[in-house]
Amino acid sequence: MNYELRQLRYFVAVAEELHFGRAAHRLHMTQPPLSQTIQAFEAALGTPLFARTNRSVALTPAGHALLPEARRILQQAATLPDLAQRAAAGEIGRLSLAFVSSADYSVLPAFLREFRAAYPQVQIDLREATSDVQLDDLMQNRVDAGLLIPPLPDKAKIELDYARVLSEPLILAAPHGLKGLRAKHPVNLTTLADQPLIVFPRRIAPALHDAIMGCFHDAGMTPRIAQEAIQMQTIVGLVSAGMGIALVPQSVSNLKRPGVDYRTLAGKPPTVETGLAWRRDNHSPVLRAFLELLRKKT
Repeated sequence: MNYELRQLRYFVAVAEELHFGRAAHRLHMTQPPLSQTIQAFEAALGTPLFARTNRSVALTPAGHALLPEARRILQQAATLPDLAQRAAAGEIGRLSLAFVSSADYSVLPAFLREFRAAYPQVQIDLREATSDVQLDDLMQNRVDAGLLIPPLPDKAKIELDYARVLSEPLILAAPHGLKGLRAKHPVNLTTLADQPLIVFPRRIAPALHDAIMGCFHDAGMTPRIAQEAIQMQTIVGLVSAGMGIALVPQSVSNLKRPGVDYRTLAGKPPTVETGLAWRRDNHSPVLRAFLELLRKKT
């Protein structure tokens, strides 16, 4: 059935006053239209809500059952303007955020802490994914934003915006006790020429792969690639197992694994960038709030 909030307000007023005259006064109206509205409401429900006599008004069993529900509906309706305003301000809603695994050891935890503190009623859906998968998800509107490793393909630049979040140098991850590692001294790759390399596939993260290969090229070396892996956790795990060495973004050193030593590289190692990409036509207030936090942080 269809009913109006006005009918519920009138019903609650009469139910609480148990007197049509006092209820009409409370509602700032005369008694006849109040009585007519209640009668129409009862007719629509198909049952009386009040037992009326010349001297008294009492709730019927149906009226008793309806009263708490009517109050609940009116209370919810009263919150709608505030709900709409908060949604427009990005204070409630949902944000779907994808991220590369290296972001989990650098910018992601701090961003999430600050955003959740500022917008505690926003639901955040997190998805770990490589940059190529994120780009496809963004183009298909499956996520709102992605923390990824650039560059963006030319076809993606037409629809996506991008902001740099972090730039950090590559460092060495090596099995513990590896010959050629001295205390905390920077490492020259030429001292590790015989070590197999564990690396990201180029198709997954071309910029990261090329930066790693560039380190060896600058040292006059051609690395022997032993394994490829698409997750930082897997790469560091393989290093821990003694399968080879790896060059990883500096923040990955926050991933502590037994049997892994992290060292800075001698000279001026290349840097790897992490940034946030989002659809230019995504006008979500929650995304706008997240971007505003990002701008303040960077």
